Amino acid sequence: MSKIAMITGGTGGIGLKTALALGKSGFDIILNGIDQTQADAAVKQLEAENIKVDFFLYDVTNEEAVLGGFERIKAKYDKIDVLVNNAGGLGGRSRFEEMETSFYRKVMALNLDSVFFNSRSAIPLLKKSDYPSIVNFTSIAGWNSGGPGAGVYGTSKAAITTLTRALAKDLAEYGIRVNAVSPGTIDTDFHAAIKKTNIDLFNSWKENILLKRLGQPEEVANVIEFLVSEKASFLTGEIIQINGGQDFL
Repeated sequence: MSKIAMITGGTGGIGLKTALALGKSGFDIILNGIDQTQADAAVKQLEAENIKVDFFLYDVTNEEAVLGGFERIKAKYDKIDVLVNNAGGLGGRSRFEEMETSFYRKVMALNLDSVFFNSRSAIPLLKKSDYPSIVNFTSIAGWNSGGPGAGVYGTSKAAITTLTRALAKDLAEYGIRVNAVSPGTIDTDFHAAIKKTNIDLFNSWKENILLKRLGQPEEVANVIEFLVSEKASFLTGEIIQINGGQDFL
């Protein structure tokens, strides 16, 4: 029986690179996202690599949408071997004094609620796997609290660290390993606005990284590929920093 990896927010960026890495290592891929056009392009790219892929359209921040999405997934799949909770994002910037509650709720839903909703729904399917694993995404912002206006983003990512360890404790009896990756500054569309409007600032970020360059999405995907493999069989509850030494400076 094929191994199956589900990746939320997997139609672009690190999520799509992870889908490519896992697909090439033998997984069938389930992608989730909210943009059908982007999904069509992602599916085409994966299929060109002879990777079997399926797509389910639903909003990971909406509890009812997640429940409905997993009802459709369960109707088609008997089990999932890997869940990668990749969906998330900055959501914008706001200082706390001016922050509207709706903005706070949006960022927390995108980065924290989404992981809870999808993990909870995936657990029954993961229990049916012989080698189940969950990988979450925290961030260097979860350690340094993020830049100006990104404080609530950093807060949501810090919560993922604790949620990852809590899930690892909760699911160990079922053999489900739970780990997280914590990327630093990775050259993706996440930083596209700054790269387009202030290239000098974008380039200056390299000076705060020990290796003097930004990370590439493939470098995060490669770590995830390791974490879900049997080579990482004794790792659970761990947070893997992928930042080129950025947290040293």
